[in-house]
Amino acid sequence: MSLSFYLDKGASLDPDAPCLTLDGDTRTYGEVVELSQAVARALRRSGVAPGDKVGILSANDPTAFTCVFGIARVGAVWCPINPRNAAAETADLLDLFDCSVLIHQPAFDDLVATIAPDLPTLRTVVRFGPADGRAQAFDAWLDAARDDPLDEAAPVVALVGTGGTTGRPKGVMLTDRNLEVMSAITLMSYPFEGRPVYLALAPLTHAAGVLCFPVLARGGEVVIMAKPDVGRFLTLIAAHRVTHTFLPPTLIYMVLGHADLPGTDLSSLQCFWYGAAPMSPTRLAEALERIGPMAQLFGQSEAPMMISTMAPADHRRPDGSIHTERLSSAGRPSPLVTVAILGPDGQPVPRGERGEIVVRSALVMAGYYRDPAATAEVSAHGWHHTGDIGFLDDEGFLFIVDRAKDMVITGGFNVYSAEVERALMAHDGVRDCAVVGLPDEKWGERVVAVIQPQPDTTLDPAELLGFVKARVGSVKTPKQVEFWPDLPRSTVGKVLKADIRTTLARQP
Repeated sequence: MSLSFYLDKGASLDPDAPCLTLDGDTRTYGEVVELSQAVARALRRSGVAPGDKVGILSANDPTAFTCVFGIARVGAVWCPINPRNAAAETADLLDLFDCSVLIHQPAFDDLVATIAPDLPTLRTVVRFGPADGRAQAFDAWLDAARDDPLDEAAPVVALVGTGGTTGRPKGVMLTDRNLEVMSAITLMSYPFEGRPVYLALAPLTHAAGVLCFPVLARGGEVVIMAKPDVGRFLTLIAAHRVTHTFLPPTLIYMVLGHADLPGTDLSSLQCFWYGAAPMSPTRLAEALERIGPMAQLFGQSEAPMMISTMAPADHRRPDGSIHTERLSSAGRPSPLVTVAILGPDGQPVPRGERGEIVVRSALVMAGYYRDPAATAEVSAHGWHHTGDIGFLDDEGFLFIVDRAKDMVITGGFNVYSAEVERALMAHDGVRDCAVVGLPDEKWGERVVAVIQPQPDTTLDPAELLGFVKARVGSVKTPKQVEFWPDLPRSTVGKVLKADIRTTLARQP
């Protein structure tokens, strides 16, 4: 099922219904379908064949997102490039993916002019706006193919980069089947009453983008924000009667701290997704009270979004009170996903014991692009290995303890950084934090916490450590605490622990 199916399904319900909106300018389903077909014709005229790779380099933008469906119509492969990437990372991804066409916003003219000559497979560059140097003008590119016939090709994969927080990113090959299963899980696992209105603040190149597909299949409207602005985010929820949205925890914390939150009408919300990083149970409980219907999703690029799900109703008991024990879980394994916990020998461990979280599902990628060794490694024992450590409780809820690579072994004890981070985040003065291990002559590794305090807050290290010790015990309590004004983050907001270790290791 091609990605264009989701758009065409929405258009079949009402071609005149609003589809994509930015800054008050709305395009109907019929208009978006027509533009996507024009893009497909232009790609065909540019020599794009099924399986060829087409990169899109743009901030959140309706025209750029429409191009995704044009790429799908010719059976080509959508390569979303995060606009926040550094030039070297963008060049690396375009080279790794063998992109033959790049479509970009004028804001990236200088970057494209710098990297394009060194990309041997790149033969066509198109920019939104007038022609400039090597880049063709988008409108002229479309006009040249206006009368060409269009025979839509069989669906193929999308190609996305892994997080790239350590080393060179891998190319994850996602099939139409992967995204079909992801969309089906979304629609069966979360509330969708009437036509949804989805607000996209996070980058459309990542989670916020693929969540558009099930929304479009229901004939919903996607309200796009070109750049992050928490105040405007709240304004748009009320103005557009937004029903669904997604933010990573770091931005949700900013929403909770925003002065406009108490006065914003959030009554239209059916489902406020959170994910992409662990969320503090303390802040989640606050969000449930002050925002409303929070809904978790857990996945990764290799198994997009929906390995496990937790709908708004699962956050509360039948009497309406918050189900506090569940707030640190990642929900239950999705209906179309089998999850197991494996020990070091590759065998399942008993219920409640910790091990690596592994997955079997049509949700799982086709493999890593041009990397059979890495594909084989991540598929050992017939399961997809997530690299996360966790356990399943007696009710079937999945708890993620830590990333395997982030576990600290101190004095012979395993300390899971995520557990210590949850204890730190329960403190009112902590806005965000990261826990890492550093070499230590006595302990082998020592637990180190880097704290981002709440604005205008001064924290007492001794008081903070006492707070944590009361919750996790002395072994897991950090031996060292650092206070930083902000934490280093990737382009999608994930804390870069490798950068933190490097910085700490350089300190005298």
